[in-house]
Amino acid sequence: MSNGDNAENIRTDKVLDARGLYCPEPVYKTRVEMDSMNVGQIIHVMADDPAAEEDISRWAVRVGQELLRIDKKGEELHFFLKKTK
Repeated sequence: MSNGDNAENIRTDKVLDARGLYCPEPVYKTRVEMDSMNVGQIIHVMADDPAAEEDISRWAVRVGQELLRIDKKGEELHFFLKKTK
């Protein structure tokens, strides 16, 4: 299953829209979605909570998932995470 490519051609397997949610919901929902994914799959997480950049980045490092990139588009953050385990 693919939700398409973004401008930089990162192929995503899942998209999570966490816009309008605030700490700790973006991290929690990202974890739940990634738990249901296979190793090697990529999720695109959209969030607009200012704390999400640090929260999701720290969470990914702590649990050993790969943060491929963070894009900022206005007040929105777009995370691309690859499931590594």
